[in-house]
Amino acid sequence: MYTSEPDRSIACERPLFVAAVPAGFPSPADDYVEGTLDLNRHLITHPAATFFVRATGDSMIDAGIHPGDLLIVDRALRPTEGHVVIAALDGELTVKRLERVDGKPVLTAGNRRYPPIRPCEHQNFEIWGVVTYVIHKV
Repeated sequence: MYTSEPDRSIACERPLFVAAVPAGFPSPADDYVEGTLDLNRHLITHPAATFFVRATGDSMIDAGIHPGDLLIVDRALRPTEGHVVIAALDGELTVKRLERVDGKPVLTAGNRRYPPIRPCEHQNFEIWGVVTYVIHKV
């Protein structure tokens, strides 16, 4: 697993073009830049509570999380039903969607081949944070 905290002392601004890019037919290009965009400032709301982790496996493929994707995780957010979370179960980390059944947490995969995980009372279970963004190559 790969974790790291962003270095906010160095700005990493890149040009932000004012025109949207259509996915259909090409349109004439606009020749001017609206401004700059720093992805750290755009994607990270709580810098001191944010970490990155790299996904492995295919259990969340239908949720848009692929092997090798970089996940941005915010520990300051309160995990609620429907959030994709990073959870620790008996010391093992996993990324799953948080659901509730009869008031108890259930971790569901984004792939029908994987059964839900229902933490038992005797297991050590903790939610480490809420996944806020997924970054992957196309």
